[in-house]
Amino acid sequence: MDSLRFESRDLARTEEFLNRAYTKMQIGGTAKDASTRISRAAADSISIDRLEIGFEMSYDADPLGKICLCEVVSGSIEDHATDGWKDEFRPGDLVSFAPPERPFSGKVCRSSYSITMFDPALLTRVAGAGRKDDSPVRLLSHRPYSRPAARQLSRTIAYLGDQLSDPAVHASALVRASVSQLLASSVLAAFPNTAMAERDSADPRPSTVRRAVAFMELNLDQAITIGDIAAAAGVTVRAVQTAFQRHVGATPLAELRRLRLAEVRSELLAADPAERTVAEIAVRWGFHHHGRMAAAYLEQYGELPSTTLAR
Repeated sequence: MDSLRFESRDLARTEEFLNRAYTKMQIGGTAKDASTRISRAAADSISIDRLEIGFEMSYDADPLGKICLCEVVSGSIEDHATDGWKDEFRPGDLVSFAPPERPFSGKVCRSSYSITMFDPALLTRVAGAGRKDDSPVRLLSHRPYSRPAARQLSRTIAYLGDQLSDPAVHASALVRASVSQLLASSVLAAFPNTAMAERDSADPRPSTVRRAVAFMELNLDQAITIGDIAAAAGVTVRAVQTAFQRHVGATPLAELRRLRLAEVRSELLAADPAERTVAEIAVRWGFHHHGRMAAAYLEQYGELPSTTLAR
């Protein structure tokens, strides 16, 4: 397990540590008590750090070479500048701190925040299927599509932080790969990016439907509501219902059911009938009433789920 802890009240020691742990940078502060606490949980190319800076600390840093997501818990980060833009971040903000190849500067004002970093190539690998070219995937904005999109990504990062602290996760290459894929997929769903731009240009559906479907696909095993779907799409419930009726010919919840049934079918086709049951697989994808699920499955695929499992 790649983890670390750092605590200091000395500005010079903090600067030395930040240079080792992140990238070459210069920091400054006027407080006599430069209280700093940092902890990290990491695996492979992913690291999730929790930082507490108890004073006003300026920073001027070289490129990180990684995608860096910052979520502010308390305090603020002000005058943050990189790649031709400047912004300030408050509690609840989750942002992409800087492009991997760009330097950045700003000021941390007695803030508690998290830093999630990973190899940019991970986005390209996860988004690769069906893309028109093999160019690296880039984020097109330092802020997510919407507040709901940011909250969903925040929940994913919190979950992954717990996973990276579990020794069992580090013992399994397959689990670590799943963690990496989940993070990359969540980032692609939350931030405007070049892969989504390619998909949008080839997709005749309006952006409301695309955002809603992307949110559904990311949360098929979660108990999401029509309100959650509308919030992720950045519109009202009525607007998302109208968009689906007009461009999909079904309600958002009907589309959600269709996507979940597709996951049920995929698992049934891959399962060993001696080890798995239809009910077990159905419940995993949110279908608790066997009769209704079987009827919907028959309508969608022309056979009963038990027939699919047996085959």
